[in-house]
Amino acid sequence: MEHEFKGYALVLQDGADPLTTGGVAVAGFTTAGMVGVIAASHIIQTLKLKQLGTVLNAEFPAVALIHNEVPKHPVRVYQGDGIGVFTSEIQFKDEQDIMFASTVLEWFTRGGFDRLIIIDGLVQSSKDVATGDLFGVGSSKIARDRLRRAGIEPIQQGIVAGITGFLLGEGDRLGIDVTALLAEASPMYPDARAAALAVEAVAELTGIEIPLSELLENAQNIEDSVREVLENSRTLLPGPESDVIDADLDLDPSFG
Repeated sequence: MEHEFKGYALVLQDGADPLTTGGVAVAGFTTAGMVGVIAASHIIQTLKLKQLGTVLNAEFPAVALIHNEVPKHPVRVYQGDGIGVFTSEIQFKDEQDIMFASTVLEWFTRGGFDRLIIIDGLVQSSKDVATGDLFGVGSSKIARDRLRRAGIEPIQQGIVAGITGFLLGEGDRLGIDVTALLAEASPMYPDARAAALAVEAVAELTGIEIPLSELLENAQNIEDSVREVLENSRTLLPGPESDVIDADLDLDPSFG
């Protein structure tokens, strides 16, 4: 059974060898807490993966992201020994989710990968920046058994939306081994600690050694900065209009 939707164009990098693909495929996107893109970036840097190609489309915003003085298109694929990574470093419109998911599936299928692991963020239910849980969803019994052996709590009932949700559904329909790692993350700042939790799970599920020290150090720096901002904000006097609160404003306690 084949995938019906066509994805965006994947253009190979100059000198890239498409025959080097295969192994475990990892995908990370810009969603809650930027968990997926932080985790993907850490895996790429730590394992020294080489850029294989770029995803392009005329509807994408004209933007280049600078990494160590080198400009990059925001959606890219990388490849190393037994692992490939798909990353999108800017957030696109919801109506583009199926096209993005289809692009990931085409990359996965043509690359001859064995299984797909998606790293995504969930809006954190707790306001404590130092805590957060990791949940898993598997499209196949093999994937679900793998999650249980790794001690990752499965989601029994619920909805997974966006690119991750579509890929999980297609994994079930097409018989593809797809696993989603969903880390609770703050929607207010880049949550590197949640990303570290997900990367640790990737290492556990694949047996690939992925050092975490640099990512955890970055997480601590982010958390310290957030705490400093929060503490400073408590010492500020209210502005002239800040004591006027709309009683009809519905504040969702899950955000913040």
